Order: sequence, then structure tokens, then C-alpha cells
Amino acid sequence: MLRRAFIVLVPALAWTLAMFSLPAAHAQAASPEAVIDRFHAVLLDVMKAAKTLGHQGRAERLKPAIEQAFHLRVMIQIATGGAWRQASDTQKSALTAAFSALSTATYAANFDGHSGEKFETVGTRPGPQDTTLVDTKIVKASGTPVEITYVAKKAGSGWKIVDVVVDKGISELAVKRSEYAAVLKNSGVDGLIAVLNRKAGELAKN
Repeated sequence: MLRRAFIVLVPALAWTLAMFSLPAAHAQAASPEAVIDRFHAVLLDVMKAAKTLGHQGRAERLKPAIEQAFHLRVMIQIATGGAWRQASDTQKSALTAAFSALSTATYAANFDGHSGEKFETVGTRPGPQDTTLVDTKIVKASGTPVEITYVAKKAGSGWKIVDVVVDKGISELAVKRSEYAAVLKNSGVDGLIAVLNRKAGELAKN
């Protein structure tokens, strides 16, 4: 069962992607559609085995798929803005690890069962700043679709997901940037790292 829809975000932040040239070392040697289809295949398999796997098992299955499909370092870099530029290399590594842990825990918590849902890739279209938008949907057994658009950016010879948009315009990066700004203002980078890790731990317990 899909406990909640994907976290959402605004394409208004897409201009920020122009600052980044994604390294070939982290590239997906596949088209944008293939990257998303491969991720969806893993996600669907985990959903079908969700009750047997439990949260920890789902997280263990999803972690490599998420890290392969999403450019988590660029996503947390955009979400933290100026704080990233001021962070030390150690803090940047810790931020990326905490963001990865929370992303994995969130997917493992939200996709905790299967009631006949299936993923469909609808098509692709050009996005801002040399991105490609991959339009997909989750089709529930009732036939009601949930539309999801992935924002993919070239990474070396392949592609990585750098944002997810639902409701035809709400962007994850915009939402996260807003959420993280208050934490960064009050507690700094180390405080945000602690918050992300705490939230990941709380999801794992539920």
C-alpha cells in the first residue's frame, strides 16, 4: 500500500541546476527513461515483498537503487544552498550520508506494501537547464493514477535524477530547501545533519 505520495517540490528551483556539471564517475549509462524504469522495478519488487522484508529489509534493498538512480550529493547541495559552500569536506560527506539515509528510510516507510499498484512511464520532454522531464504515474488497482515527474540531468555518459515533481508543479528540492533553511539558521550544518539522521532513525522504528 502506498502510505503517502512522493514528497513534493517546485520546478522554480530548476535554474539552480545550471551550476552543476555532474561527474562521469557517478553516471548512469542509460537513458533517462531507463534509469527511472530500473528504479521503479526495484521499488515494485520491494513493495510486493514488503511485509516479509520489514522496514530494515526494504531499506537494505532500496538503498543501492536510490543511490544509483538519484544524484543525492547534488540534491542536498541545492537544498542547503549557501551553507553547503561554507561546510567542510567532512560536513559535506556527513550531510550527503544523512540525506541518503533519510531518503532511503522515507521510501522504505512509504512503500510498505502492495495492493495491485503498477508504475507506468508516460514519456519524456525537455526541461529547464538541459534537464529531461520523465513523466510517470503510479496506477492503483482502482485505476486512479498518481502523476510523478522525475527531473533528470546528464551525468557523464548517462543520467541521474535530481528532483521529483508531483501535482504538476510541486518540487521536492524547493520544499526541502525551505525546511532546511530554518534548521541551518538555528543550528548550522551539524544541526541539520543531526536532524536528518534522527528523522531517518524515527522512520526505521515505525
